[in-house]
Amino acid sequence: MAPIGKSLVFAGLAIALVGLALWGFSSVPYIGKLPGDIYIRRGNFTFYFPLATCILISIAATIFFSLMRR
Repeated sequence: MAPIGKSLVFAGLAIALVGLALWGFSSVPYIGKLPGDIYIRRGNFTFYFPLATCILISIAATIFFSLMRR
């Protein structure tokens, strides 16, 4: 059971770090408001899908993990 406990602790720390990063990036004005993001408002209905932001984060994560693998 010790390896499972270590895995849970590391997963919890990773989730906490991601949460802190998202909290910190919420004050950056251009994250989530890029030109490719989809934003539709019709009356009392709002739909928002950050397409360009997702692509940008995916590219950054791919570069980061490929550098970490080396």
